[in-house]
Amino acid sequence: MKTGRKASWWKYGAVTLAAIIALTGCSSASNKEEGSSPAQAAETKAPVQGGELTYALATSPVSLDPHTNGLAVGVRIINNLYDNLVVQLPDGTVKPWLAKEWTISEDGLTYTFKLRDDVKFHDGTPLNAEAVKFSFDRVIDPATKVSNAFALIQPYQSSKVIDEYTVEVKLASPSQAFLRNIAQGTLGIVSPTAVKKYGEQFATHPVGSGPFKFVKWDENSEIVIERNPDYKWANETAVNQGAPYLDKITFKIVPEEATRIGSVQSGQVLAAETVPPQNIVSIKNDSKFQLLSTNTGGLPYTLFINERKQPWNELKARQALQSAIDVTSIVKSLYLGTYEQAWSPLAPVTLGYDSSLENGIKKDLDKANSLLDELGWTKGADGIREKDGKKLTLHYVDASPNREKRNDIAAIIQQQLKEIGVDVKVDITKDYVNQIFVNDDYDIYGNSQVNADPNSLYPFYHTAAPTGRPTLHGYSNAELDKLLEDGAVEKDEAKRVEIYKQVQHHIIDNALIIPIYVFPYTIAASNRVQDIKLDALAYPRFNDTYLTK
Repeated sequence: MKTGRKASWWKYGAVTLAAIIALTGCSSASNKEEGSSPAQAAETKAPVQGGELTYALATSPVSLDPHTNGLAVGVRIINNLYDNLVVQLPDGTVKPWLAKEWTISEDGLTYTFKLRDDVKFHDGTPLNAEAVKFSFDRVIDPATKVSNAFALIQPYQSSKVIDEYTVEVKLASPSQAFLRNIAQGTLGIVSPTAVKKYGEQFATHPVGSGPFKFVKWDENSEIVIERNPDYKWANETAVNQGAPYLDKITFKIVPEEATRIGSVQSGQVLAAETVPPQNIVSIKNDSKFQLLSTNTGGLPYTLFINERKQPWNELKARQALQSAIDVTSIVKSLYLGTYEQAWSPLAPVTLGYDSSLENGIKKDLDKANSLLDELGWTKGADGIREKDGKKLTLHYVDASPNREKRNDIAAIIQQQLKEIGVDVKVDITKDYVNQIFVNDDYDIYGNSQVNADPNSLYPFYHTAAPTGRPTLHGYSNAELDKLLEDGAVEKDEAKRVEIYKQVQHHIIDNALIIPIYVFPYTIAASNRVQDIKLDALAYPRFNDTYLTK
């Protein structure tokens, strides 16, 4: 094998999130620290061993198998059950974790990882080269349910075991995002023994090598994980390199906003995620509690317009939606200044984000009406446009429950588009996965993705392979494909940034999407809770967390 630079670390060079931030500090949605809290004064105290952290989640995971999980909420637990080959630091640097070091061939197609030899899974089996090969091969196996992991691992091709603790990974093409992607929780290393034992039930019987071990999952109620007493291989983002201080973490499933935050304020739980905008100020101003908020990277919450459906395959029809939907008023009225408006396919903290797009699209009903007039859609007696005997309808699909007020966005847009004669049919469903990804039964659908690299745009906007999962919008353009392909392999960071700026402009200019908001991950917690930390993608880590009396 021809090898190039030796990499016990790898620098990507981008500042992503002002994260690994302890809960002892407060930050606004723009990542600015605000004063101090009583917990900050306790920062110098020795950590306390023992205790149970109760943590309320906004939604229920669908899987605790990292390779089949498709929801961010699942990663909040997964990150504490599994470990990764590498870890990404807040400045974009990639450092060793399960892999002590690695080399990358000159052509960028071969990565050779040398692993630690002291790591064991929760079932007592060794985490070795065979386990890494098994995990990565499993992600691309057609028998594995397609999820975020499949998109992240691309362009992975195969792995080869060199010896017990050395594995060689082959890519089909060079990828500047590969190392950062395999640092994500959904590409954690799983126990081959446990996967073979549980089969499809591995999703509810997870076995990793992380600081916590799975105990039980009571559906739609709670998930319990406990301290792994043998843990001694934490990555360098943790101060505590050994077993966690907490004995147990119980994740409560509490979808209703008021109940979730009320449970923190009443002391029923010690921490809760996704603080409603109306509660942000009260939590900040109450000395008994702490608030952490930091914007996530990747793709902001975005409405994708399905161009496989008429008339949305026509640019003018999409531009009419773009001009009629008043995103600014939606974000201001629903989020009360706690969420930032999105203007681009990328979130602002992501490498290559183009700030010149900000304030570029404004509400213009005259323009929207004119565009639909040009397409031959005329208003009927009821105010709804018609053409060739058909009403102009838009099938807007959203998921239940009302996560981050997304159902409310749909209701507002329904009223806004009525002004230009579009009849919006809002469809709130729990079975959105089949409706969207299998049946293609929608005109517009909202989605987001937490990620650290602009290559996260690739699976959303590059023309899908004939046998691959179609994109949410169905758009296919050779120029855009070429830009995304170039961005994936370009080694010069400045050139890469320019490529992704072109990508963003192409997407907005062709009205493929309606960007809505940048999601800040927020946690409200009792001041008894010390040192919850957020990783580079704003997911909580509990290696260092402990409770005071």
